[in-house]
Amino acid sequence: MPIPEKILSRKDEITAEFMQLVDAHVDDLLQGRTEDRYKPSDFAARMHIAPVHLTNTIKLTLNTSPCEIMEDRLILETKKMLEETALSVADIGDIFGFREPTNFNRFFKNLTGITPLQYRKSKILKH
Repeated sequence: MPIPEKILSRKDEITAEFMQLVDAHVDDLLQGRTEDRYKPSDFAARMHIAPVHLTNTIKLTLNTSPCEIMEDRLILETKKMLEETALSVADIGDIFGFREPTNFNRFFKNLTGITPLQYRKSKILKH
């Protein structure tokens, strides 16, 4: 039995709304309008759906998890800031809700394989 069209379009609506919320949240972090990173449950609450429904929908439509999308976005923005600003690594981490620099270093290294400082130095050497 095929999946009804209404259900198929709803998953796309949820995905689009989630991606818009991620963009808005990252912008809020960058502009200093918030200091806390959202978890998938925070996004789901804003969308008035269950967290597991959000996670399942994102996995179905994008073949990844809401956490991975948010992590990828944070890494992208962090890399830009490391390359384009003179802010300290600790200050950049603080912008993205990491109150402890060690937590930010661990987050960055787990996702990229190198520390934020190593990343910055590698980009400076290439210029």
